[in-house]
Amino acid sequence: MPSSDKIQIENVNCPGQTKNVDAEKYNAMKNVLLAVLPSKAPGMTQSEMQRAILPHLPDELWPGGAKSGWWAKTVQLDLEAKGVIVRTDSKPLTWHRA
Repeated sequence: MPSSDKIQIENVNCPGQTKNVDAEKYNAMKNVLLAVLPSKAPGMTQSEMQRAILPHLPDELWPGGAKSGWWAKTVQLDLEAKGVIVRTDSKPLTWHRA
């Protein structure tokens, strides 16, 4: 069961706005995202990221991958805001580690 500890996150699309989310799920998804994202361009599209994370997700946090898409996007936007990952200016959009 997820812990009740919270972590404050940012959103690159809403500068200055923060939200509190479950720290255990955030940290687990952050570790998975950073493990699957390439270190340089061209990076991965959003759908490629979603597919790549699924085999690495702890089932106790995301049974069958449930709600993992929301968490992946939330963590991706926070890591982007913090400069840990980079969005490329391409079509389709791609992301890679900074």
